Amino acid sequence: MEVFERTILGNPAEAWILAGTIASGLFAVFLLLRFLLVAIVGRLAARTVTRVDDVLVEVLRATRWWVLAALALFFAASAIVLPTKGVLAVHAIMAVVALLQVGLWGERWIAGMLGRAKREAEAGATGRATSLQVLAYLGRVALWSLVVLLALGNLGVDVTALVAGLGVGGIAVALAAQNFLGDLIASIAIALDQPFVVGDFIAVGDLSGTVERVGLKTTRMRSISGEQLVFPNNDLLGSRVRNYKRMSERRIAFGFGVTFATPVARLEEIPGLVREIVTGTERARFDRAHLLRIGASSLEYEVVYYVLSPDYGVYMDVQQAINLALCRAFETRGIEFAFPTRILYLEPGAQPLALAAPPETRPDRA
Repeated sequence: MEVFERTILGNPAEAWILAGTIASGLFAVFLLLRFLLVAIVGRLAARTVTRVDDVLVEVLRATRWWVLAALALFFAASAIVLPTKGVLAVHAIMAVVALLQVGLWGERWIAGMLGRAKREAEAGATGRATSLQVLAYLGRVALWSLVVLLALGNLGVDVTALVAGLGVGGIAVALAAQNFLGDLIASIAIALDQPFVVGDFIAVGDLSGTVERVGLKTTRMRSISGEQLVFPNNDLLGSRVRNYKRMSERRIAFGFGVTFATPVARLEEIPGLVREIVTGTERARFDRAHLLRIGASSLEYEVVYYVLSPDYGVYMDVQQAINLALCRAFETRGIEFAFPTRILYLEPGAQPLALAAPPETRPDRA
């Protein structure tokens, strides 16, 4: 009985025992509620195909035990009498703990959305994945900045003066880091406008490659020859970008020449023959074929058709099939391809001598 009659910090011992009992009971109840809530929502989420409820389960699991303990102590404090400063301290500490928990919930939500972005990237939805990856990083920075400012405000720190000081310092930093901030803003613009996404094959000037990563400052591409190309986002956004991945089809124009000795009847057959060859080639759509001009050493034809795929390898397969079919058809009909020739007259009355010029070589382009 003497124990219960003692006074501790202005409160009888029985009041402290009652507060401890309340805190222990509430803490157990809070843990049980968290367990039941996670189990119920988890079962409901397993029955749906949406990702939002799965992220909600992850957010509920991010509820920390020390937050529940602080909440239980906060309610248990009503069983004892505290001085004014003590009450203010308890409220301030509880507010900071609550803000930290909100920050953890937000962090888990952003992490869940980022995990969704990775899965969408694997499934091919790289546009949304790129946007979420950039915005997730910015969201984390904004979330914890707000949590820290609110927590300091509850602890009695003059946040207004702090924000003003940060504003002045931010201006100085912005002036000193204009290039970085320009690239950062450009990365946000790329994420939102999506002129290209991870996996697209793009060309910037005379450089081209597949986009591997869109970062906060730079975008990295893998060229055809294997090396990595790094572009500042600001420079990249200000350039003319050709996105080959978003082509629905590829327009192809090529030409060939036949000799002057080819009969006119054969010349008239060639456009129709080319039409039959292109039409009969898989993944090709014929557009036109004409005798374009009478050249210096050949009768030149121009052919235009479309490859029904943006893939460069498919284009090369189609073009090869057309070329081989033309060679077979011309060989059957006795039509000869022309090549650059030059006729030299050695002296008046002498027989002309035809000299073949070496064929023109062209570099291979991907």
